[in-house]
Amino acid sequence: MPEPQLNALMLPGFVDAMPLPERITAAAGKRVYVTMRETTVKLHRDLPEANMWTYAAGDLRRGAVSANPLSPVIEARTGEAAEIEWIHMLPEKHLFAIDHTLHGCGTDVPDVRAAVHMHGARTRTKDDGYPEDWFAHGQSRVCHYPMQQDATALWYHDHAMGLNRLNVYAGLAGMVLVRDRMGDGLGLPSGKFEVPLILYDRMLTRGGQLLYPVSDRIDHPWVSEFTGDALCVNGKIRPYFDVEPALYRLRVLNAANSRFFALGLGESRSFHLIGSDQGLLRAPVKMTRLLLAPGERADLLVDFRSDAGAKVHLKTGVQEILQFRVASGTSQARARIPEKLRAVTRMDPAAAVKTRTITLNEYEDRVAQPVVMLLNRKRWHEPVTETVKLNSTEIWEFVNLTDDTHPMHLHLVRFQILDRRTIETFDYEMKHELRYTGDVELPGEHEMGWKDVVQCPGGMVTRIVVPFHGYAGRYLWHCHILEHEANDMMRPYEVVA
Repeated sequence: MPEPQLNALMLPGFVDAMPLPERITAAAGKRVYVTMRETTVKLHRDLPEANMWTYAAGDLRRGAVSANPLSPVIEARTGEAAEIEWIHMLPEKHLFAIDHTLHGCGTDVPDVRAAVHMHGARTRTKDDGYPEDWFAHGQSRVCHYPMQQDATALWYHDHAMGLNRLNVYAGLAGMVLVRDRMGDGLGLPSGKFEVPLILYDRMLTRGGQLLYPVSDRIDHPWVSEFTGDALCVNGKIRPYFDVEPALYRLRVLNAANSRFFALGLGESRSFHLIGSDQGLLRAPVKMTRLLLAPGERADLLVDFRSDAGAKVHLKTGVQEILQFRVASGTSQARARIPEKLRAVTRMDPAAAVKTRTITLNEYEDRVAQPVVMLLNRKRWHEPVTETVKLNSTEIWEFVNLTDDTHPMHLHLVRFQILDRRTIETFDYEMKHELRYTGDVELPGEHEMGWKDVVQCPGGMVTRIVVPFHGYAGRYLWHCHILEHEANDMMRPYEVVA
């Protein structure tokens, strides 16, 4: 019998200090070694250590890896190519039940496989972490990242075919901070005043171990979405973090499988969003709430200068997930909120040479359990239907015929959001005709920068404009709800010279 689930909401909050990941530098001419290994992490003061899989700085084959249980933050610079050797030293038995009916997940391949994808990086296809380019225990893969892109926060995570929902859930995710000279000159908070926050949720057994649910179908244990009650920040459940009464830069990543985080500091407090997935905005956007989908990043400025001696809470909805304990007195920090950030030229839709209409579909069985989610009604293994020309620009319109909001991600490229509009989904299902039922909704100020994940609400058409710059080769696009992409909301696309 499986061990009963723990009610994580009963654990006292803000009793653990939030840890920070180690920072390692990837620079031209220097190979960085990162090992995937099993370790133990104490998620909460009142729980025993949990077995997790994380990335560690160093080469475990030579016995030298970091003792920090968190995956390291990799620091890189625009224009300085990085070379990373990813080393697979995970156990050969998985922590969780594998659904062998999922694509690429049969019994003819190792139960534990890995493929590292640097999300948001512009790389050649051989270095992109293509799901079928997995490698097994004892093997490694050297990947080259040109870093020919604007400064931003990227992240790296597992992308092995059929397994990445389980591998990421086990802990295989980390952040990359890319910097450039222009960003250096803005006077933004740096050093200890720039803090990475990696958010995710988990489910635990009463013994404190990670628990990943399965369906009640013996032949198909896949679940369509995951929501856990243990809300974690940097590997701790609802921790606290000591800050000075100063301006802080929070580099936030939603690394959850399925959960959206509705971030805020309380009704009476605001913060400034200065950047999204692919870099800085034109100017700071003052906000009180930000909905962050799986895979999205947010670059936030939070001002604690008037909070000396107080406690400030980061929330998702009404749930407090992180407590900032502001020190008394004053701070010597001199960072400020700039009036302007980076020039962001909005793309002209008329530059697009083609518009592609793409449907997001969900199909159910006789007992109304979702069994498959598709893009354009096609599965992963079917022939490529999206072939684009290198250095061309296209408009992709996602027609969401489901009730869910799907965060759609394209590998290799960045894009801009054009608009959204509600439609009559029944008409489209029956006649394949778009009948609009509402006015055009332009993206909010916080969505006006460069993106690589776009939230596509149910019953709407969401349009993006995409310049396909970079490299020729085969890449992929998918929903970033990991359970969705596993079955079967992920498709390859081809970039041709």
